[in-house]
Amino acid sequence: MTHEDKGHLEVEDRGDVLIVRVDGGPHSLFGLDIANQLEELVDRVDRDAHVRAVVFTGTRPGRFVSHADVRWLQEEGAAVPPLGRRGASAIARVARGADRARALEPVVRRTPLWGAVQLDRLHATFLRMNASGVIFVAALNGSALGLGAEFAWACDLRVMADGDFFIGQPEVLLGINPGGGGTQRLTRLIGTHRSLVAILEGRPFTPAQALANGAVDEVVALDDVITRATELAEYFGARPREAVAAVKRSVYFGGSMSLTEGLHVERTEFLGTDQSEDGQQLMLDYLATTDATGELPLYDPDTYKHALESGRVPGLRSTNGR
Repeated sequence: MTHEDKGHLEVEDRGDVLIVRVDGGPHSLFGLDIANQLEELVDRVDRDAHVRAVVFTGTRPGRFVSHADVRWLQEEGAAVPPLGRRGASAIARVARGADRARALEPVVRRTPLWGAVQLDRLHATFLRMNASGVIFVAALNGSALGLGAEFAWACDLRVMADGDFFIGQPEVLLGINPGGGGTQRLTRLIGTHRSLVAILEGRPFTPAQALANGAVDEVVALDDVITRATELAEYFGARPREAVAAVKRSVYFGGSMSLTEGLHVERTEFLGTDQSEDGQQLMLDYLATTDATGELPLYDPDTYKHALESGRVPGLRSTNGR
């Protein structure tokens, strides 16, 4: 596939929160450059303990991310001979192994596997967002279809602008299945049947429909989208980062397993946070406050309100450090 730069991420550092504007070129497309830079960004914020949240928004008025670069999809598909479902499954599994062996990338790039590797890598980036202690918020300043919608579904929270905008999965109208996670993520957000009907028809949701179905969390005036998304990023990002990561992994990964397997994931994450420095300090603070006041702190309305606002239960011993 011939390739030229068609997009980039503009990062604005606001301390605990990064505002990331997705510039997908003239048509606001999500292509290989955006995918690669998103992978680098997620790696960066995972390593930076000072970053608590990331807000994504689009640079073009009325568009969050239009959809995938269709030429990218078409050319990668044309590079692979007809496989059938069994052959496609085998290619997908081999691609996962090839992606993990990054040293082989120069060789893999010259094979039909490369398109499958790119898709697996994008899925891995979205999954890293789901496993991260960083909160990711989609500030939908306009419409999002296909991979643009899937990018929003992969975030933890979604704030959408009110107006003549839409969000959804139209891939069936191009004779293809969603490939960026739409069949899985939308289903987990709004339920199996609603997701099936929406994806089969290819009709997107209006902001009001998306809110009513649970596909977005809030709908606000266009001028308020980034402000509200940033408020949510700061609010949820104030919680202890290790606990945030544990909760996200338990819900995103454990929640789609059998009850027995999901409970194992929860136990694993609980044991890790129970021994963490933050967890131990906050629990000792809670016990000290209980002993000093004769009441459980979370049964004091003012204390609970302060805990929600600050992201942690205040205590007599607390230094309020992060």
